[in-house]
Amino acid sequence: MKIKQSGVLKVAVYKDFAPFSANDGGIDIDLAAALAKKIGLQLSLLPFPAGDDVGDDLRNMVWKGHYLGYGPADVLLHVPVDQRLMQQNDKVEIFAPYHRETVRLVRDTRKVPRFDNLDSIAGKNIGVEKVSIAAVLLLGAEDGKFRENVKIYSTATEALEKLKAGELDGVVANRSEIESVLRKDPNYQMSEVVFPRLPRKGWVVGMAVKKDATELAKLLQDATNDLVSSGEMAKIFARHGVEVVAP
Repeated sequence: MKIKQSGVLKVAVYKDFAPFSANDGGIDIDLAAALAKKIGLQLSLLPFPAGDDVGDDLRNMVWKGHYLGYGPADVLLHVPVDQRLMQQNDKVEIFAPYHRETVRLVRDTRKVPRFDNLDSIAGKNIGVEKVSIAAVLLLGAEDGKFRENVKIYSTATEALEKLKAGELDGVVANRSEIESVLRKDPNYQMSEVVFPRLPRKGWVVGMAVKKDATELAKLLQDATNDLVSSGEMAKIFARHGVEVVAP
C-alpha cells in the first residue's frame, strides 16, 4: 500500500473554518492528528480555501489536484455525507460520518428574554456570516421581513464576538460555531430556528478519499470507529468547547 510506504498521511482541511480548522488549530486538525497516529503515519496538513462548491473541493483536494499546483491529499475532512453529492462525484468515496451539524439562533437573554419563533427577533439586530446558510435563510425569511436588521460579518466568529460585546441581540450560525465562542455562558441561550428549506436534523459530515483507495478508506473508517468508541472523538470536540453530535 503506497501510503504506508510514504509514511505520511496528507489530510486536506478547510482554511478559516473555526472551530474546525483555523489559525493552525481546530477540531478537524486534532482529528487529522489522531487519525494519522492510529494508522501509524506522520501527519501532513494541507489547508486550502473552499471552492465555489463541494464538488470543486473534491476535485481539487481528493482526486485531481488544484490547477495552482497543490493537492490532491489522501483524505479531505468535513465533507457532507449526502446521497446526492455522492452521486454527482463518482471519483470519490465519502464515508466515516463523525458529526451532525445544525443551524441555531443564539440570543442574549437580557435583550431577547424568550424565543418562540422568528417573530421573537423582529426588530432585533441579528448577526450572520456572509455567504452562509444562516445568512441566506434569514435574509430571505418571510419575504425579507428581517432584512433591515440583519448584520453581516466576514465570519460567524466575528458575529459572535460582537454579540458578546453587546453590539448584537442574537446570531444565527452553526451550533458548533456558537458553542466554541460562547462556551456555555449563561447569558446566551441557543434555540432551534425553523426555516422551510432547512433540514431540521441538519447535515452530517465525514471524509472523502479517491474511489479506488479502498484500503485507506477501511483504515480511516476503523480509526474513526475507535476514536468514537473510546470517547476520544468527544474529547477532541470538547477541547474546543463543542459537543459532538453522533451522526
